[in-house]
Amino acid sequence: MGMAKQDRLLYILNLLRSRRNLNASRLAEECGVAERTIYRDIISISEANIPIYYDKGYKYASDNFLPPLNFNLEEYLTLNLALESSPLYQSGIHKRLIKGLKLKIDAVLSESVRREKSQAVQPTAVNIRATVSDRTRERYYGIVEESIRRHAVLRVTYFSIESGVSVREIEPYFMIFIERAFYFVGYCRLRKGLRTFRMDRIRDIVMCDEKFVPRDDIDPMGYFKDSWGVFSGEKEEVEIIFTGKAARVVLTGKHHNNEIITQLDESTVKYNVTVSGIEEISGWLMRFGGEARVLKPDKLAEAVRRKAEDIAAVYKC
Repeated sequence: MGMAKQDRLLYILNLLRSRRNLNASRLAEECGVAERTIYRDIISISEANIPIYYDKGYKYASDNFLPPLNFNLEEYLTLNLALESSPLYQSGIHKRLIKGLKLKIDAVLSESVRREKSQAVQPTAVNIRATVSDRTRERYYGIVEESIRRHAVLRVTYFSIESGVSVREIEPYFMIFIERAFYFVGYCRLRKGLRTFRMDRIRDIVMCDEKFVPRDDIDPMGYFKDSWGVFSGEKEEVEIIFTGKAARVVLTGKHHNNEIITQLDESTVKYNVTVSGIEEISGWLMRFGGEARVLKPDKLAEAVRRKAEDIAAVYKC
């Protein structure tokens, strides 16, 4: 679905303010409409007494249409970095909206900041790696967001790694970007509990007419508090001994909010943490091979042992 006309007119004005030599073809490409629509839009803008003329592209006849923002160069670069490094911008979700925000900001910069930014080098770069879904799946994001706003039940055809494809009715609560992908959390009527659904595993989705009464004890900020990554489970007290290179890795980074690291000697550390579910932490421990030894709980030690045996079986001569 394209922009509403009034939104498109403002978008064109911001394009003309922030860029040079834009003709009808380029404007049509930016707005996702036909050239004849752009010509009608230019007429509408002119009829609103906004002075525009054509000289190697459409331009303002006056540079005083919008008041300048009181940004300095560092503030502008920081805001631009935040917008461009957002997973929403990288993956295409809301990309048009973010591009529009950037154009609005560029359109009302002071003349001094405009001059400085043309020669400035952005000293910082942020690369948040994200899984990118195709265009067919990207439309699901809007359906999930609208269902959350309306408290509407979703009927979802979903592919689970463990159980395959199933059709579920879900009461959605919030969306989140975590662990390089977008997820949404909702109450699954099939599994009779809260579940986390990865967006790019959705095969089909429909927003139903049925409404649900949302629970008031679901906090998006605290939902993943004790999870190792994305998925939750029973809380477990974990204790691990790391040695050698693994110990140095553990000492030089933070891996969980409530971890406690005790250095036993130059090459040995004890690692204590409380996690919700052990599946993801068991996968993390496999990276360290024999340099990580689980002291508790027993079921985590058993899970790591089974994974190691499965790997050994694959490469057994």
